[in-house]
Amino acid sequence: MIELYIGGCRSGKSSAALQRANRMGVNRKLFLATCQPHDAEMRARVERHQQERDAGWETVEEPLDIAGIIRQHSRPQTVILVDCLTLWLTNLIVGEADDMAIKQHITLLQEALSGAPGPVLLVANEVGLGIVPDNAMSRRFRDWAGSLNQRIARCASEVILTVAGIPIPIKSLTRANLQEDE
Repeated sequence: MIELYIGGCRSGKSSAALQRANRMGVNRKLFLATCQPHDAEMRARVERHQQERDAGWETVEEPLDIAGIIRQHSRPQTVILVDCLTLWLTNLIVGEADDMAIKQHITLLQEALSGAPGPVLLVANEVGLGIVPDNAMSRRFRDWAGSLNQRIARCASEVILTVAGIPIPIKSLTRANLQEDE
């Protein structure tokens, strides 16, 4: 089971994914953090996110090889929450990955998700609702974020858009399959 939680910045997507993961009856909860806190403000944000998780959560910090972590840790009774794909993409771009390398990382992530025996919840920002950025790097980031979100949404059985703290299901294979059976 793959679920994608997507929305704007501060829309409540991380909280919605965390609440969903906490409701799952699993033996292990793994938080896969992609953020690299380079300054005091970002470290404070990370600490606030950490305080939202109870002691039952393990944290793995991995800015680049999230596919490897998913392959290594996914089990039927383990939920993995990846927060967030957008920062992961930023890490790749800032790390000077070229377009072929980024595409390969996304493909490896898709393969890891398709082979994951346990539930994986992923958080991503929707960045395509604003104006066209005025510089090439920002447009490259926006274009890759849109492509990444589309590719992961295709892998996901559930896609939940969060707006103003309200999770709105926009794709549900479970519900679609149930409706087809009726």
